[in-house]
Amino acid sequence: MTITVAAPLEALTRFGHALSDGTRARILLALRDGPSYPADLAERLEVSRQSMSNHLRCLRGCGLVVAAPEGRRTRYELADSRLGHALADLEQVVLAVDPAHCDATDARSALA
Repeated sequence: MTITVAAPLEALTRFGHALSDGTRARILLALRDGPSYPADLAERLEVSRQSMSNHLRCLRGCGLVVAAPEGRRTRYELADSRLGHALADLEQVVLAVDPAHCDATDARSALA
């Protein structure tokens, strides 16, 4: 496996891609609270284990989470503690949304 370091703009793009999916955003927020296991995350976020596996694979590929094998289980955590700070900062942002250009219903359903 080849691993490369993402340039700042690429890192922002990958972060944005991860946040563009409600389930991936919720996974990142859950991992901000601390490391967790896929089965526990799936139960907590009420998604199937297969869906959780797919989302974690995407987040790993984007470089946002890392996996640490522990015997027969794998623990996941944020790849960099600064991601947790960035998520906390983003939660505090107040947006003035123009409904003519952004359907808030779609945005809310993406996070459900």
